[in-house]
Amino acid sequence: MKLNKRDTIFVLIVAAVIIFLTVGAKERTTKSVPDNDMHKNVTSRVQCMACHGVDGVKPQPLGHPKANQCFQCHTQPEHWVGGKK
Repeated sequence: MKLNKRDTIFVLIVAAVIIFLTVGAKERTTKSVPDNDMHKNVTSRVQCMACHGVDGVKPQPLGHPKANQCFQCHTQPEHWVGGKK
């Protein structure tokens, strides 16, 4: 089967998209939960938002997703006492 010019261009575009998506699918770069006494026993978003809410000591940065699952993105230390890994 011989590809014509149009089919070849289509195949190249599809290959470029696949390569772009593969290279772009690297590990997340979110910050880990700090490994300190203040964060050791945090188990819920309510506890996170006590400090990281709008009026908290260290509010979330602008543009941060309004998700309800902090630990889906932010990883915990190995000996974590708080939320699930």
